[in-house]
Amino acid sequence: MRGRTKNLIYIIFCLVMIVLMIVPAVHHHREQRLAADKVTSSKITPKKSHHKEAVSNHMRTPIDWRKSSETVPYPDLSKVKRLWVKVVIPKNRVYLYDGNKVIYTMYCSAGVYKTDPKTGKKKSATPTGTFHVQEERGDHFFNSQVKVGANYYVSWHDHGQYLFHSVPTDANGHYIKEEAAKLGKFTGSHGCVRLSVADAKWMEHNLPTGTKVVIQD
Repeated sequence: MRGRTKNLIYIIFCLVMIVLMIVPAVHHHREQRLAADKVTSSKITPKKSHHKEAVSNHMRTPIDWRKSSETVPYPDLSKVKRLWVKVVIPKNRVYLYDGNKVIYTMYCSAGVYKTDPKTGKKKSATPTGTFHVQEERGDHFFNSQVKVGANYYVSWHDHGQYLFHSVPTDANGHYIKEEAAKLGKFTGSHGCVRLSVADAKWMEHNLPTGTKVVIQD
């Protein structure tokens, strides 16, 4: 009888020791897993919103109002299936899209902001909304009323009133450098969308009539 009692006590003692060894090991393993999960989660980068325009790695810096905005060739429109243009006034950018994909980005300067007497809010001189490229285009114009002209224009609203065109020129056809310096940095026009000389020339010669143009403020 005494032998059985001793055996039972020994078995209980062994079981207690096993439990004491297993519990800390399980706890330690759980802590290691939690720590690993924290490290893994900290490495996860949130996905960028598809509503934001992609930032091109080829933008010319510093900005040169004479040259193309990107240092890579302009897109081959024969390979573009769903071309449209978006102008974001406060960003001073024009985006060429193929469907949902930005295929080229241009520096621009749209209409200056003035206080709307009805709302008391700042409003750009460039109208916002959805428009389409019109047939009016050419190599040069001069507006005698505002005494400013430009090169390489193409109309997108009111048949010649609102245009894509180069940085402005004076009555002698010379580029106005202080206005050109605003390109990609500030608004500055009477309502048109100013582009670099090279970008404006490409737009005049390549942007198809009927192309959708979305202007956002």
